[in-house]
Amino acid sequence: MTPRSSEDLFALAPVIPVVVLESADAAVPLARALVAGGLAAIEVTLRTEAALEGIERIAAEVPGAVVGAGTVTSPEQVRAAAEAGAAFLVSPGCTPRLLAAMRDSGLPALPGVATASEALALLEEGVSAMKFFPAEAAGGRAYLKSLSGPLPQVRFCPTGGITPQSAPDYLALPNVGCVGGTWLTPPDAVAGGDWPRVEELARAAASLRPKG
Repeated sequence: MTPRSSEDLFALAPVIPVVVLESADAAVPLARALVAGGLAAIEVTLRTEAALEGIERIAAEVPGAVVGAGTVTSPEQVRAAAEAGAAFLVSPGCTPRLLAAMRDSGLPALPGVATASEALALLEEGVSAMKFFPAEAAGGRAYLKSLSGPLPQVRFCPTGGITPQSAPDYLALPNVGCVGGTWLTPPDAVAGGDWPRVEELARAAASLRPKG
């Protein structure tokens, strides 16, 4: 499924893996393991020099993968990610200039917020699908639950400090569409090429359901 809107990202899987690539050579086998485990959406963060090449390789070589760029913080990164073949964009926060660039790209995006005021500012721009970051540090599940009353039209992908144990609690909230997680790609597993372990973690994450 190719996401046509930001809301489509929520339907891909309960968890979006947040991937940091130290080497582009790991991109394809890593993505294949995640897809085999049932997680199509993959967020590759633009925190390393290997990220853009990794996105390009995944987009070209891994059928079934919906690869996006995360930690997008500038219009220049938006353009670079789009040129590399990213299918969606995720930012840790948002400014008018960054939002304009993401819209100009034509790609689905989850701009980041951490407060009610930031969410309201995006709502005024017609955005209702957002990233909540850093989730645990910014108030966690209790904060998101409190936002569901005054801002019922907003849906979030909380990311930052979420674990396999806490993910079901987040997913049980009516305003959470999915969560982002780094636990699916442990650095030692990626460095050692332990793709069966990554696939196993992905399969467990793909089966997560809300508590209650």
